[in-house]
Formats: sequence, C-alpha cells, structure tokens
Amino acid sequence: MAAAKIKKGDKVVVLSGKDKGKHGEVTKSLPREGKVIVSGVNIITRHRKPSQSNPQGGLERTEAPLHISKVAIEDPKTGKATRVRFEVRDGNKVRIAARSGELIDG
Repeated sequence: MAAAKIKKGDKVVVLSGKDKGKHGEVTKSLPREGKVIVSGVNIITRHRKPSQSNPQGGLERTEAPLHISKVAIEDPKTGKATRVRFEVRDGNKVRIAARSGELIDG
C-alpha cells in the first residue's frame, strides 16, 4: 500500500461541494473507504427521538466523512491547496508541499 498523503492532524482545504474553500483539520482518516473527517466541515443534522440515554432528544449535529479527492493539503507557507510530493531526507520518507517545497511532516 502506498504512503498516505493525507493523515490525521493535517490542515486541509475543501476543493469541491457545498463547503468549497473551507479550511479545517483532519480529525479522523478512513483509508479503507478513502474518506476523511474534517473539523467544522460537512456538518449534518440528525433528528433524534428521546431515549433512555438521551431523554431530551432533539437535533444532533455531527461531521460526516468527505471523499479524500475533495480535499487537498494546505500549503504551510501560503495557506492555499497543494499537492504532496515524497522525498527521502536523512533516511526518512517525508512529505513535501509541491507548491512551495516546504516540509509538511515535522
């Protein structure tokens, strides 16, 4: 399997859909489904009936997964969307922002 280009904790930009242009941090990566969950993006509302655990019921707002093709890594230098390149530095494989050449992994 290839190295993951987008990981948990990365700052990303949404490229398409209703949240196009929004920035956020990846809170969860789902590599088998090819999806990521981004904080503050793609918020869905579910109507919940009152239950034993939630006696009040009401509206529940959660973040739904986005397809990985709809997000791109945010360039550390400019804050714009960028592609990711891999390089070997000091014997370690690291991620590099293609737009500016900045190191993504610390």
